[in-house]
Amino acid sequence: MSFQRALLVKEIGKPVELVGDHPIPLPGTGQVQVRVSVAGLNPHDQRVRDLGHYISPPAVLANDVVGKVTKLGDGVTEFAVGDRIAYQAQFTREQSQTGLQEYAVADVLAATKIPASISDDQAATLPSNIFAPLVAIFDTFDIPAPWAPDGKAFDYNGTTVLIIGGGTNCGKFAVQLAKLARIGRIIAVGGPADELFSYGATHVLDRHGGYDAVLSRIKDLVGDDLLYACDTINPPEDQILALNALSSSKKGILATLLPRGQANDPRITEKKAGFVWHKVIGSSHAKPALALGFWKRLPGYLEQGQIKPLRFTVKQGLEATYVNEALDAYRDGKSVARLHVHV
Repeated sequence: MSFQRALLVKEIGKPVELVGDHPIPLPGTGQVQVRVSVAGLNPHDQRVRDLGHYISPPAVLANDVVGKVTKLGDGVTEFAVGDRIAYQAQFTREQSQTGLQEYAVADVLAATKIPASISDDQAATLPSNIFAPLVAIFDTFDIPAPWAPDGKAFDYNGTTVLIIGGGTNCGKFAVQLAKLARIGRIIAVGGPADELFSYGATHVLDRHGGYDAVLSRIKDLVGDDLLYACDTINPPEDQILALNALSSSKKGILATLLPRGQANDPRITEKKAGFVWHKVIGSSHAKPALALGFWKRLPGYLEQGQIKPLRFTVKQGLEATYVNEALDAYRDGKSVARLHVHV
């Protein structure tokens, strides 16, 4: 057995530690081995370290991974040795698939080739942050994906989507995905207006002025017709805002992207037609058909500029100190710039 350097969660609730004797995983059927170049950190990684979400120690963090294919598992024809790929690690297989190690394995269904025009760091902004809103819009909302056969008969132009938290990474990708589908009205609440307009938002609403003011701005646009709301942040105030923006006379859907529980507040208005509230699991492995269709097409979307990578910051090397600092900042509710570790 060969070994490698890796940053490990050895004990839940404790800082990650660097080790030099972590086993190098080999690809199984439908998998490839990757020499990792970039591992991207998300708020999910803080919950893994501190709360043990989905893992049993020792475990490796970072579900957003980029690298070069070094070995093919049985049955793999989609990739070749030497291909640059980005992929989303399976949440429940932190040991072998995640990125804070020199070598990892990827499931083909959750991986995509990287076009020559896109850097490794640009590609690493994509996997988890784009797949969660992809599930919200094209699965939770029952809006057909633009490549799906039933998309030909769907009225995308007559559809409105509300995105709460437009300034988050998931919010920015939600806007881009809605634009990709040619959804007619894309309303983003919060975030940099110029950037969101460049991604395809038709309206960007200021979130300042308090709950009542923001709800009034939304209602001025949608009246009682809003069927689809996506909340990328999920504090109680945002959940209430999204719910109360939904139609009362028609059954609307709220998709929330972070596991922060459901708001129970007397301000939630009665919905005569009811509503559906979904907590989105933004995992390629939970939605394999959607994942395969999207990751296969993503290189073309990137080359054509239909999907644009987001901003990031970089740290060099597998160093526990700055990884723990970033995770601590997520834990403490601070504003955290997207961090990429060059492995």
